Amino acid sequence: MEMCPEPFVPPAPEPRTVPPSRLEIIRTVLRNPLELWGQPSYTLPWIETKFFRERTLIVNDPGLIRHVLVDNAANYEMSEIRQLILRPILRDGLLTAEGDVWKRSRKAMAPVFTPKHARGFAGQMLRKSEEYAEKYSGAGSEGQVFDISNDMTELTFAILSETLFSGEIVTKSENFSDDVDRLLHRMGRVDPMDLLRAPRWVPRLTRIGGQRVLDKFRGVVADTMALRRKRMRENRADTPEDFLTLLLDLARPDGLTMDEIEDNILTFIGAGHETTARALAWTLYCVAHSSHVRQNMEAEIDRVLASGADPVEWLDLMPWVRAAFEEAMRLYPPAPSINRAAIADDRWTSPAGETVRIAAGVTVLVMPWTLHRHELHWEKPRAFMPERFLPENRARIGRFQYLPFGAGPRICIGATFAMQEAVIALAVLMKRYRFDATPDTKVWPVQKLTTQPRGGMPMRVSPRHGTSIGPN
Repeated sequence: MEMCPEPFVPPAPEPRTVPPSRLEIIRTVLRNPLELWGQPSYTLPWIETKFFRERTLIVNDPGLIRHVLVDNAANYEMSEIRQLILRPILRDGLLTAEGDVWKRSRKAMAPVFTPKHARGFAGQMLRKSEEYAEKYSGAGSEGQVFDISNDMTELTFAILSETLFSGEIVTKSENFSDDVDRLLHRMGRVDPMDLLRAPRWVPRLTRIGGQRVLDKFRGVVADTMALRRKRMRENRADTPEDFLTLLLDLARPDGLTMDEIEDNILTFIGAGHETTARALAWTLYCVAHSSHVRQNMEAEIDRVLASGADPVEWLDLMPWVRAAFEEAMRLYPPAPSINRAAIADDRWTSPAGETVRIAAGVTVLVMPWTLHRHELHWEKPRAFMPERFLPENRARIGRFQYLPFGAGPRICIGATFAMQEAVIALAVLMKRYRFDATPDTKVWPVQKLTTQPRGGMPMRVSPRHGTSIGPN
């Protein structure tokens, strides 16, 4: 595999060489959990350790990952600490529901997110991306600085609103992305009381103030549901048969409760676009520092768009665009950790004959953040090298060494949707503009619910051709 001689190495915490004290663990988890992990997490296939008297198995071996997430997935439930963080926000949404509630919700939503159905959204994705690209049309030849992290959140929200809700999300906020950030900052983080396994009724001081933002989101969902239900009652024939209508049609004794429907709508409004938004921003940042990658992407975009190819086909026709996005998700996985807990005793034996015993109650951490940067699995693991994901090289990447969307029964239901959305958005934006770092672009990855750039991502946007694509 031919690589760039000096690939860009984007910013990330250096692996710790000295184990942190208990106080350091608390401070680091509160500040940024990505800074917690030591050298063994990036070099060993698995590590057995303890966090606050809780036995924990950190897993980076693809075979063991497959065992936990797929082969014996029934023996592993959501870990308690993950639920303490997420359930106050999402309750019984698809990301946090378990048992029968999860099965009903997953079954209900599956038809919307099949690859065939996702392809049907391509035209809407193109249109909303084109509309959003006009935001940068006023930038002169010298360019103008924008917060790309904020902008990608706005763009993916616009796409989500149009494709899954037919544009009928009732929000009065002028800057919805700020509301998302406040929600995740206040509510989507570990609190010391979570580490100590305090009961849920014990106040979490780090989340004070977050309830107001959460209540605002719940209000958006309630208003959105009410508007659509009114439309369904008054003129069902004129009601869009989209994700929102599908969920509301399931409000029956053998389907979903209204509370469960509300939870799932909130999940997709608050989190469904957040992961793609962060990955898009990291892609543009990394590409800005990799001239050969940008040149290949631009040439590919120009060629495909000049051919008049349907946007449904872009995902397959733009291997460099797709590879850059996938490599950005490797370095900055939108969901940096997957947490499970063993229900009963379990064991796994490696091909080399080593046996790992997992006792009931042990927390299992599968962390894409360390897995994707692991020295056993990747050449130059900290470098941005999209070539890894080009079609001729993909076979070298094992299924369970790269998990941006998870794996097993709870794999991200919107993976195909997100990939298509990302390629279309990148093609539209990079056809017309270039995104470059500025002296103030000093990004640092921080783990909240997603891997985010601390303080935003200021980048200079300048016109490339000044041309537009797609229908006007």
